[in-house]
Amino acid sequence: MQSYRAIAQWGDLPYISWEMDTERNSFKFFHSSGINTYVRTLMAFLGLIFFSLVPADSAFATTTKVRLMLSGEAAKPGDTVTAAISLEMQPHWHSYWKNPGDSGIATRIEWTLPPGVTTGEIQWPIPEKLVTPPLTTYVHSDETVLLVPLKIDSTVAPGPLEIKAKVSWQECADVCIQGRTNLSTRITVGADSKPSADVAFIEAARKKLPQIDPNTLAQAHWENDEETRSAIIEWKVAGSPAQVDFFPYSNDKYEVKGETERLADEGGKVRIRKQVSKTGPDWPTQLNGLLVSRATTNEGYQGTEVAINLSPAKVAAVEAQSSQTTSLVLMLGFAFLGGLILNIMPCVLPVIALKVLGIVNQAKEAPARVRKLGLVYGLGVWVSFLVLAGLAIAVQQAGHLASWSSAFQNPQFRVIITILITLVALNLFGLFEITLSGRAMGAAGELTAKEGTAGAFFNGVLATVLATPCTAPFLGVAIGFAFTQPPAVIFLIFTAVAFGLAAPFVLLCWNPAWLKFLPRPGLWMQRFKVAMGFPMLATAVWLFWLTATRLGKSGVLWLGLFLVILSLAVWIWGEFVQRGTKRAGLAIVVSLLLITGGYVLILENQLHWRSPLTAQKEGIVWEAWSPEVLQKARGEGRPVLVDFTADTCLNCQVNKATSIDIKSTRAKLKEINAVTLIGDFTDENETIARELKRFGRSAIPLVLVYPANKNLPPIVLPPILTPGIVSDALDKAAKTNQLQVTAQDRTSK
Repeated sequence: MQSYRAIAQWGDLPYISWEMDTERNSFKFFHSSGINTYVRTLMAFLGLIFFSLVPADSAFATTTKVRLMLSGEAAKPGDTVTAAISLEMQPHWHSYWKNPGDSGIATRIEWTLPPGVTTGEIQWPIPEKLVTPPLTTYVHSDETVLLVPLKIDSTVAPGPLEIKAKVSWQECADVCIQGRTNLSTRITVGADSKPSADVAFIEAARKKLPQIDPNTLAQAHWENDEETRSAIIEWKVAGSPAQVDFFPYSNDKYEVKGETERLADEGGKVRIRKQVSKTGPDWPTQLNGLLVSRATTNEGYQGTEVAINLSPAKVAAVEAQSSQTTSLVLMLGFAFLGGLILNIMPCVLPVIALKVLGIVNQAKEAPARVRKLGLVYGLGVWVSFLVLAGLAIAVQQAGHLASWSSAFQNPQFRVIITILITLVALNLFGLFEITLSGRAMGAAGELTAKEGTAGAFFNGVLATVLATPCTAPFLGVAIGFAFTQPPAVIFLIFTAVAFGLAAPFVLLCWNPAWLKFLPRPGLWMQRFKVAMGFPMLATAVWLFWLTATRLGKSGVLWLGLFLVILSLAVWIWGEFVQRGTKRAGLAIVVSLLLITGGYVLILENQLHWRSPLTAQKEGIVWEAWSPEVLQKARGEGRPVLVDFTADTCLNCQVNKATSIDIKSTRAKLKEINAVTLIGDFTDENETIARELKRFGRSAIPLVLVYPANKNLPPIVLPPILTPGIVSDALDKAAKTNQLQVTAQDRTSK
């Protein structure tokens, strides 16, 4: 048996829905046909008869609180202000998005405006997806805020203007009720603009809107050509989201079904399958809606508004194959170019001329033998890279990395690769060196000293060994791509690198006269090495941005500090251990202490880098501070912790990391059922500035603890906090309510 909802209206009676048990093959089972429409009409008609017998003042009364706010209390002619309609619902109730889905009615706003004032479209926050099989709806729960731009024409005369709005909405839980209300507010047009007391609330609501990013690279194609078609949608998403989806906009020519099937990620993109049916004569060529994702099922969605062009099924398959082929050819080119550049790196170039001259001297006047030895040298390079390719395959299989994107979706991998690329850049800048052991170099020297084909072959091996500590532009990208591919592609990529490394040597052996064009070793080589450090540093910066921003709000600060400490440690190692002669032992100890301390204190204790951010979720759940939110929380008789902070305030971050957002404080906040509000002063905020001034502060941090008794003033904490200070203040704030309750009990007795 399934539960269904019917909706009816009679005159000014509220919309009511009731639930009916019926067999699964009832009306919604035929969702793709016209049967659904007819049965819904019949259900509504029966409900109409039933509810015409229900008094209009029955128990089905709306409980949603609706407010109209403006971002400014004064504006100049020509200004645009934002109107906000707030619908605050009771727990377990919801209203509907602009596309309600299979049932429900979207909230509507009818404006009555003075001459010269016009409105834009409603800006809707990202909804939640509510699935009650077989129905799928898109809803807003708790408090939702609809934003509407109001344009004041430049010809509007100074003076007060009255803004009126008639709002109608449907709120649903076990029953659905249609609510209506008339709202009004005023704004003064004059010579100056002045923000209202609600501007912070409205700006907080604006952050919940979907992004409008024209650079979002999303693609879609038909998977088949049947009556009900499947559309495959794919796009790039940061991190490793637990859920991804597409929320369609309403369209009278086609319908995107609510069910979503997530497919395996491919090419660094997430992929989903959506079922589409047409209600018009033609199939759509574009899908409009929101691409949404969230890291965990407990979080709200993040979304981007998109208009995705649909490709035919056959075209999409050809494009996908063409894209894969193009990527492989490009990576092979990068691999060859990277191997070629390795020849002018300081670790390889000095030996090239000597080795070519040595082979020429061995062959004396026999050009054919010189060419043969050059080819044997190239064979030595190739065989060495095939061995490296085998090691790469072993590492790939051990790590179970299916793709380059899946590797970058792993938070631990992102931290490690950021650190490694930073170390490579520091190595190119000369802060420290990567060297082979003396025993290994001695063995290599003995093999390469041999004459004939054996010596040429092992010279190729030596060139590969010398090249392995080096890196070069394009090479890292190609090798990274190789690690994500099947074994055959890995061998191809490493073969391309080998050919790039061997090519100059082989060509010189075929024409030794070209040796005169070979650059002579000198100081320029060291400068070239340093210059190559800057592209590598740019890569490190990109990886830092990609990684740190997904390690929490303080990730940029803490990962940046760790990389600075790591840089200091490797500089000490290079300067006093590798190039120094005195106090090398002390330098080793200091370097190891810096690296160990940075790892333990930052990577482990602050970033928790071995646990994905989505698995931590132990931090305080903050709500944006505003006078209205604070007043509401105090009216509920709960203690309130307010932290006025900023990303630019280091003291604020230290307080948060050491005394506020820690396990003991979180436990205390939960114990006393406290509300936590954050006032973000990173950007200029006049409301927060006035609040700071009210407490005699001209700067942050400012941490306040409001007692549960709303008649008592807040406890102002000192700028430098300890866990004990915060705990004591929370205890005092909670006890005031306990004392008040005890006193009331005694009075009643």
